[in-house]
Amino acid sequence: MSTSYVTIRPAVIEDLDAICDVHARARATYYEGHLPSEAYSGPEELERQRTGTSEAITSRERTVLCAVRGDHLVGFAVLGARYEGDKLFHFHIDPEVWRTGTGTALHRACVAVWQAAKLATASLEVFAPNARARAFYVSQGWEEHTRAGDHLTMLLRVPAAA
Repeated sequence: MSTSYVTIRPAVIEDLDAICDVHARARATYYEGHLPSEAYSGPEELERQRTGTSEAITSRERTVLCAVRGDHLVGFAVLGARYEGDKLFHFHIDPEVWRTGTGTALHRACVAVWQAAKLATASLEVFAPNARARAFYVSQGWEEHTRAGDHLTMLLRVPAAA
């Protein structure tokens, strides 16, 4: 996949198939070896994720952003920006474009949404064994907060808008 310029835009329902494909590929990279494949790539789980993503795209309570390189959707984020401490529910980048700046560009767009909503903090949960994701979030200013089972809650103090 090319490392051409990335564009961040709101998702539309026509992006659903591409978002679900990215989601499945990304999740397989960090759950494999930790969870049974049925738990993250079985038909019921894939349908649950598809339904949830479709609802998020059409919801007024969530923002869904897409990262696009050329004509390929290569990442997406689902976030809330209504309440103090609202969540980054999903943040996935196609493994083929890791380390190309795509995640950083998408994260900046999430921060801009929180800034526009005048939030001071945001939170997320990350699969604790996913050291790569944890390191990315720390590099973006997130702080590890609490652990519950196999997930870690992280907090971001949203920087003031420039």
